[in-house]
Amino acid sequence: MAMRGWPLIKLLPQKTNFHFVKYARFAGVLSVVLCIAAIVSCFYPGLNMGIDFRGGASMEVSKPAGQVIELDRVRESVNGLNLGDVQVQGIARRDTNADDGSTAILRFQVPEGRDQTQVVNQVEGAISQAVGEVTYSGVSVVGSKVSGELFTSGLLALGVAIGLMFLYIWFRFEPQFGFGAVVGLLHDVILTFGLIVLFKLEFSLNMVAAVLTVIGYSMNDTVVVFDRLRENLRKYKTMPLRDVIDLSLNETLSRTIITGVTAVMVLAALAVFGGEALFGFSIALMFGIIIGTYSSIYVGAPIILLWGVKRGTLADDAKPVKLGMASRP
Repeated sequence: MAMRGWPLIKLLPQKTNFHFVKYARFAGVLSVVLCIAAIVSCFYPGLNMGIDFRGGASMEVSKPAGQVIELDRVRESVNGLNLGDVQVQGIARRDTNADDGSTAILRFQVPEGRDQTQVVNQVEGAISQAVGEVTYSGVSVVGSKVSGELFTSGLLALGVAIGLMFLYIWFRFEPQFGFGAVVGLLHDVILTFGLIVLFKLEFSLNMVAAVLTVIGYSMNDTVVVFDRLRENLRKYKTMPLRDVIDLSLNETLSRTIITGVTAVMVLAALAVFGGEALFGFSIALMFGIIIGTYSSIYVGAPIILLWGVKRGTLADDAKPVKLGMASRP
């Protein structure tokens, strides 16, 4: 029995003929303006650093085995002290190595100028009042030096990821493809940072993971577009380059829309039901997927149009021909 396709896929046209390149100049100006604004916003007002990068205190909160700690009540009680970012996560008990809901780890910020011991005592009192008698252990403080090292390591991870993506595209395609892909990646990363600043999302290690995921998704979408573009350059050797780019983007459009919508639906559910800890992560990923699709169309491909392509390097039986930016009749 033949498997039926997804019914909603019939809503997408079988073939489109959008003139993407026609609006590439306007989209390029818009992207440059938004990227400049995003870069400026990262310095003023700046990122809302979380505990991982700003420093803070952590402690284990536990009840006797079999008694469950209500994590939401713990989080609300500490939030009421206006200490900034608060993270609560259930962990396994040390004595039994089993996660029965009776032990949690709490991380919170210690405001500058306030006594650390006093703040810890206030936190313990608020939690005890909210959830009853509990045991506190493993109190530790993450200093600013360690936080700075984590921040530097996070930025280094982003830089290495972009560099490796560039090498991959360069070896698989051509230099202009690699340059277009890297510019698209930088575009997506910068605008994602701008979103984080705009909505005052907490920038933590989770957000670094979100940006790395955005880089991977953007590269995946770009590779699909570039693969079809290279194939069409071999097939249509006399067609103007701008027409080949439009054709390739239209042929991959339905796949891009289906993949993007599916991912956004999952992330929307994660943002709604995943709680406060995963909300910023989900929002950043949703934005990154949308902007990654945009960059594949209006950042990566137009750069190839400006650079030009020697089709002889793409097909063994073709002679090198330098393509100009032929205008559409």
